[in-house]
Amino acid sequence: MDIFAKFENRLGPIGDYAEKSPGYFAFPKLEGEIGNRMKFMGKEKIVWSLNNYLGLANHPEVRKADADAAAKYGLASPMGARMMSGNSDIHQQLEKNLASFVGKEDAMLFNFGYQGMVSAIDSLCGRHDVVVYDAESHACIIDGLRLIPSHRYVYKHNDVADCDKQLARATELVKKTGGGILVITEGVFGMSGNQGKIREIVTLREKYEFRLFVDDAHGFGTMGKRGAGIGDEQDCIDDIDVYFSTFAKSMASIGGFLSADKKILTYLRYNMRSQIYAKSLPMAFVAGNLKRLELLMSMPELREKLWHNVRRLQDGFRERGFDLGTTNTPVTPVFMKGGLYDAVQLTYDMRENYNIFCSVIVYPVIPKGQIELRIIPTAAHTDQDIDETLAAFAAVREKLDKKLYPQEMPNVMA
Repeated sequence: MDIFAKFENRLGPIGDYAEKSPGYFAFPKLEGEIGNRMKFMGKEKIVWSLNNYLGLANHPEVRKADADAAAKYGLASPMGARMMSGNSDIHQQLEKNLASFVGKEDAMLFNFGYQGMVSAIDSLCGRHDVVVYDAESHACIIDGLRLIPSHRYVYKHNDVADCDKQLARATELVKKTGGGILVITEGVFGMSGNQGKIREIVTLREKYEFRLFVDDAHGFGTMGKRGAGIGDEQDCIDDIDVYFSTFAKSMASIGGFLSADKKILTYLRYNMRSQIYAKSLPMAFVAGNLKRLELLMSMPELREKLWHNVRRLQDGFRERGFDLGTTNTPVTPVFMKGGLYDAVQLTYDMRENYNIFCSVIVYPVIPKGQIELRIIPTAAHTDQDIDETLAAFAAVREKLDKKLYPQEMPNVMA
């Protein structure tokens, strides 16, 4: 059998809709300057689908830093992996600044956050070890776990009692294998908006020996008094052994980093295959990220504006009776009841008739019969954006409740 033959009849649970969704529901093209309002298919929309939390994407100082760095270094420099020929003073300066900000001894840059997480898990865990992880962990964590030979135990989402149970199982197993235990959770869960129960998990060290690895992609820059992430928010920085985040969200850039004790980072630098055998993060991005981190640390008003918008938006939804789950972060999921056709019709209605662009999530990502519209507030949004969005959601919900949406795919090219 031709290995590619299976692609002709089955494209996967999401790919099965490929013929009806490209360019609109999947792979849409947003045009114009990154911000609260952009063009989609030639018309201006209020955009709630960008993780540009602090509005740094088009901050004038950021744009200047990016332009200056590109002019100075180009996009080729440095040529080679960090270990061989791709190191520089500014790479090391950014690592030093990041480590200091998140309260760790050292930090290590990655070309991409996703790649960094997958490779970090692969490097940290061996066949005698056990990983205990949250059931709603991001795909990069799941993919990292798929690669390793370690035993794995999953606990119910944010269920500390179940985490306790899985740690008990893991402890019995490592007594036989001689390995160690790594607990992995997110600081802020990107779909639900829940904070990971870091402080409660840490208390389990009274019973078990384990290390804690936190993916804080959505928490870095948004959570805590200083914006230093979930450890800052929950006052448990020292209890997190390995702290990870990406530059693709609050920093509005590319790349990522991991921060921990020097001995851990020294090991990773000499053993992390995705960094040893991959080209270093280009200087232009490193210089731009230095400026972004500087603004993130020195301009608390950006985070304050973000949280003003978060509270105004989430309070407005709740006052109108919308279900936001249990989010306690900027991530704002809006849950409604309905099937696939309800989801695509109301999303189409929202975009075409109310000029609201947000991401829709349906089965198999969430259970059948549920619709999730995920809203990402940013510091760039305005009160007017919020008011128009709340009104639009109220209108489409009324249509949904009255079953006014056709049970068919909308003609997105009409």
